[in-house]
Parts: sequence; C-alpha cells; structure tokens
Amino acid sequence: MEKYLRNWRQDAFNRGQHESAIYIGDKVLALTNSDEDAFWLAQVHFSNNNFSRSLALLSRGDLVARNPACRYLAAHCYIKQNQFEQALSILGENNPTDLIRSNDNSRRKIQHLNGQSHITMRNGKTQTSRGEGVEDRERDDDVGNIKFEASMCYLRGLCFAKQNAFDRARSCYQDAVRIDVQCFEAFDQLMKNSLMSPTEELEFLESLDFDSVTSPDPAIAQEAADFTKMLYTTRLSKYSSPTILSNATETLSTHYNLAQNPDILLSRAETLYTQCRFAEALELTSSILSTAQSNEIANTSNNGIPAHNHLGHAPAVYPLHLACLYETGATNALFLLSHLLADHAPEEPYTYLAIGVYYLAVSKIAEARRFFSKASLLDPHSAPAWIGFAHTFAAEGEHDQAIAAYSTAARLFQGSHLPQLFLGMQHLALNNMSLAHEYLCAAFAMSTGSVPGTALTPGKSSLTPLNGDPLVLNELGVVYYHQNNLTPAIELFRQALKLASSLHCEPGAWVATRANLGHALRRMGHLKEALREFDECLRVGAGGSSMGYSPFLGGGVGGSAAVATASGVGGYEDRGLVGSLHTSRGLLLLELGRTGDAVAALHEAVRVLGASGGGDAAGGAGVAGTLLSRALELWSLEGREQDRQGLKALEEGTRPSHSYSNSGSSSHRSRETRRERPAPEPRRRARAEAYQEEWTSEVTHAATPEAADSGTMEQHIEMDLDEEADGLLRRALGRVRPGRRRPALPATPDTDMHETPARSRHRSTRSESRQ
Repeated sequence: MEKYLRNWRQDAFNRGQHESAIYIGDKVLALTNSDEDAFWLAQVHFSNNNFSRSLALLSRGDLVARNPACRYLAAHCYIKQNQFEQALSILGENNPTDLIRSNDNSRRKIQHLNGQSHITMRNGKTQTSRGEGVEDRERDDDVGNIKFEASMCYLRGLCFAKQNAFDRARSCYQDAVRIDVQCFEAFDQLMKNSLMSPTEELEFLESLDFDSVTSPDPAIAQEAADFTKMLYTTRLSKYSSPTILSNATETLSTHYNLAQNPDILLSRAETLYTQCRFAEALELTSSILSTAQSNEIANTSNNGIPAHNHLGHAPAVYPLHLACLYETGATNALFLLSHLLADHAPEEPYTYLAIGVYYLAVSKIAEARRFFSKASLLDPHSAPAWIGFAHTFAAEGEHDQAIAAYSTAARLFQGSHLPQLFLGMQHLALNNMSLAHEYLCAAFAMSTGSVPGTALTPGKSSLTPLNGDPLVLNELGVVYYHQNNLTPAIELFRQALKLASSLHCEPGAWVATRANLGHALRRMGHLKEALREFDECLRVGAGGSSMGYSPFLGGGVGGSAAVATASGVGGYEDRGLVGSLHTSRGLLLLELGRTGDAVAALHEAVRVLGASGGGDAAGGAGVAGTLLSRALELWSLEGREQDRQGLKALEEGTRPSHSYSNSGSSSHRSRETRRERPAPEPRRRARAEAYQEEWTSEVTHAATPEAADSGTMEQHIEMDLDEEADGLLRRALGRVRPGRRRPALPATPDTDMHETPARSRHRSTRSESRQ
C-alpha cells in the first residue's frame, strides 16, 4: 500500500497537482511515519508556496537536527520569508570546509567501488563483495548528503548577501562549488553579482575538481566533466580571457549543437557588446526574444492575462538587450518593449529598468532616475539599475551625487571594474587628477589582473599585456595628458587602440581615443603624425561607423573636442565629434603654415557644429569661428605679401626698360591688364607636396576669382591692392617717354589660375594626396 500511495503522490506532484500530492502524502506519512515521507510532504508544501506549513511539518520529531535534507529545506523556507537570522540559526555560520577534501576521497572511493563491486574467485565464479543494493543505497546517501551540504553553503551565502556581508557571501558560494561542482546556483551568484575580478574568476574555475562529476554511464564521465567546465567557462567575464571563452563557445555551438541555445547566444552577445559591436549584439538578443515574445502574445488569453510573466526567457537577457537598444538609438523599440513589459510583467525589476533606459535615451533624466531607483529597490543587487541610476546624475553634471551612487555600486559589485572606472571619470571631470588616477588604476588592475600601482608608471615602454578594457587605458591617458605627462599619455592611447584592435572592436567606437592621441602628438610637436591621426578619424567616421561610445552598462565616453574627459551618459553627438575633428585639423594646419587648407577645415567645422543645434557642439562652433576669423586674417596678410612681392618684381622688370609708348595707350593697357588679372591665390604653392584636403563648395567659391563680386572681406582687400598697384604703375609710367611700347609684364603663377592645364594639374595633385 505504501508503494502505491508514494507512486500516486509522485505522479500528482509531477503533474503540478499539489493539492492531490499533499492529500496523498499526508496519508503516506501517517502509515509510515518515516523521515523520507515527511521530507517529501514538506517539499510539496514548499513547491506550493506554503512555507509555514512546511516549517511546521519539519519541526515535528526533530527532523531538522537529524536530517541534512530537512535542515536545508527548513532554512530555505525561512529565506523565502525574508527571515535570514532564523535561517542562519539553522544553517550555522561556518562552512564544512573539511568536505572539500573528503569530497574527493569519497568520490574516488565510489569510483573504486564501482570498478570492483564483483570479485573473481579461484574457480572462475564471481562473488559480490557486498550486497549491491546496500552499496547503491550507501553511495546515494553519501552523494546526497554532500550535495545538501553544498546547497546549505549556498543558502548561507544568500543570507550574508542580504545582510550586505559580501566577503562572507563570496566565501560561502566558493565553498559550495568546491564541495559540489554541480552546485550551479552558487556559481551563478558569483558570476552574476561580479563578486570576483575577471582574473580571480578564471583562477577559481581552474581550481574546481571537474573530475568529480559522475555520470550513469562511466564511459562518458570525462566528457561530462569537460562539458560542465565549458558551460561554466561561458559564464566568465568577457574581459578575462577572450581566447578561452571563444574556444568554449565554439565547441558547444558546433560539437554539441548548442548554437541556437539562448544561454550560448547571450554569451556571444555579451562578448560583442564589450567589443562595441552593438548592432551585432542587438541581432543576437533580438533573436533570443523574438520567438518567445510571439509565442507569449499568441498564448495570451482573452482576458489579457499572459501565459508567462517572463515572456518565455530568463530575465538576464533584458539588461543586455536594453543596453544594445540604447547604444543603437532605437528609441521606438525601447518604447514598445517598455509597454510590453509593463503590461505583462509589472512587478519585475527589469520592467522598470526598461522604462528608465527609455527615458534616459530621450533625455528625460528625472523620469529615468525615478524608474532606475524603483528597479534597484525591487532588486538591490541589480548592477544595471545602480549603474543607470548613477548615470542620471552624471548626465546632469551632479558629480557629487554620481560619485555616491557609483561608490554604492562599487561596494555591491566588488569584482566589476566599471564602478571604479566611472568613479575615475567623475573625478577627472572635477579635475581631481590624483583621485582619478587612483580609481582608474584600480579599474585597470581589476580588468587585467595586474597589481595596482605597479603596471602603470609614467615613462615605462611596456605598460600592459593585451587584455582588459581599452577604455580604462584611454581615461588614464587623459589623466596623464592633463598632468602634462605627454609621453606616457601617447603610449596609453596607442596601447588602447592596439588592444581594441586585438579584441576586434568596432573602429568607430574608438575615434575619440585616436583624436586624443592626435592632440597629445600635437602638443609634443609631432605635427605631421597628429595630422595623420585626425585624417584617420575622419576617414573612419566617413565610413558610417558609430562615432560615440556610451558607457551605459558596459563602457564610457572616450573623448571630447580637446581631450576626452568622461561625460557620464550619451557621450558626444556625431556632429559634435566630427566638428571638433575639423577644428583640430584646422589648428594643426595653421601651425604647419598651410593657411588656406586651415581656412577650409575651420569653415567645415563651423558648418558642422553650427548645424548640431546647441549644447557642447554650439560652444565648439564658437571656438571654430574664432579660429576661422584668425585664419582669414592670416590668409589675407599672406595674399597681400604675395601681391607686394609681385609688384616689386614688376617694378624691377620695368625700370631698365627704355621702350616708349603713347601715355594714353599705356594707361589703357595697364587698366586692361589690371582688369583681366585674376585675384591672387594666396595658397603656398611651395608646399604643394604636403597634404591638401578637398575644399567644400563654399570655400572653393570663396577662393576663386568669380567670388570677387560676393562682397566678402577678400573683395575689399583686392580693391585696396588694385588701387595701390594703380598708383605704382602711374608713377612708373610717368617716367616713360612717349612713342615707345612698354614691354609685356612678366608672367606670374597667379596669372595662370584660370587656364585649363593649371587647374588639371592642381586636381591631379589633390587626387594623389587623397590616395
């Protein structure tokens, strides 16, 4: 009868008929009064969210003290009711670390018993050393107790984490995985909450005993161990070891046909996000959500109640998907997703996170802060919610509040380098260079595993191996730039670009870092190298790549018009960055003496920045306009000087001449020559071999003779020069005797400007420079 009732109870439990399972389980317990039946009935109550009834049942007969499984279940009931002190009183505060060593011995003993359960006698017959049923039962009890001890370590970690004792929580999670390598809940807490640095994560993974993994088929035990290790590897930080992570993901995708598994796709998307390949990451996260969302909408009943609250997937996919939507500027998609989550999952933290990201994307900072705060209240250990909350203060320039929020995130997520990075960026914005350097060095140590304070020393030629976050190197380079340590700043900028290239990052995301390198080279006096860097920035930007790197949940702003200091959220608009690049080119061209090209570059900067609609870009337009006015003055002075030299040569050519002509005809000829002579071109022809940028149509028209009637400043300058030339010619011709023809004027390079061969030669030179 007991066997019949237990099968009935188990069958009802498997079908989710908890009331039937409770009713039949109570009858089984009344018949047998065994600890096993009491545990199963308590477990049914727990699955039905009847935590108090489960605790009342476990408290009978001193089950909690006698049975590890009952002790684990009782503590779990207290945790579900947020009674963490009572849970710790049952669990105890110390982990059974002796099981870490005895665990391996017991597993080897089990394998030994599995291999020698039968003894061969002298007569050829086999005899079982002990009863096979007894061995199997003891082995199952041994393994089951070890698993429950590991699970209780996991529950201790939860209790300590709720009490904000994160060091003790991390130790409990680590012991749980060391005792039972298949305790994935504890490993997931370590990875999800960033309780270890990327290097510590890799070292911890290598220290685990995956050989202890058992399988019903001993022949595939080693393969099962390797498979488990690869699954755990995909959960590591994407900054730790890209090669190991890529190999594990590729093997799981190809050999085990898990390419379309949501967890594997999510791991790939996280890797792409750290490489600033936001569009590709968005494709993967959208593929994860699309099928389940369509099924969710199709399964919605007539009264509007959805079939599932999570829309068919784990909540872990939403923060990354929202970050990708934010980075790609998909505000409409953010709006629709926020409404969908608000309708179907109104009590979930990621719903309020989605609404906060949408308001942040449309620059409604106050509303975004309110929803980020709500998400952090629902889930106090949500890293995206805390980082987004801090970003709202940084976006408004409230640096003190932003520092306080980032500090809380740094305390909650001790293994993540992002809070330390953002703290350094805020101190950099406040011009606290020493504090900024300290926080950024800490972020560098976390992302690379190096010793803080030893890897980054000004003047060293080799700064770091190729790992970690390139943005940290960029921000450290900015600190050294402001401290006038230009040599290490240049080295850090180049190292950041090299690291980004090795990680296959999107080139357009690091345009600002290359611009920072250009400014540092300019200040060092390497003008031609700096100009090449700015030209490369504009080339990458013209290729259609993203020109900004926003730091929401995974990055930061890399540059600004002069040198990048962090700006919290959003970073530079495309127009603002492109305009600042043109301004920087114009400044360099002025220093190189190429005034005409500088005028063209600065004119383009004013055009781009003036069209960006305000903000920092409008301020940049004012700077570019000031530089443009100065460049035009220099350009006009150079043109005046060239005309003076031409007139001087003209006088020297006419003085020794003794040919005479009629005064009236000479005056007419001089006026005709002056009328036909084109406006002088003030560019430096001697520097034709240097780089020449294509002029915009506006600047080209301003520099050609047809623009003489446009009423610009160059027209007035030309009129003054013509009047001065008339006076000189009249004085010279007054000394000429009538009746002799005046010799022809010597040709100058300026007089050939309208001829077709000269124009074609100029175009060919320009096209060669572009190549």
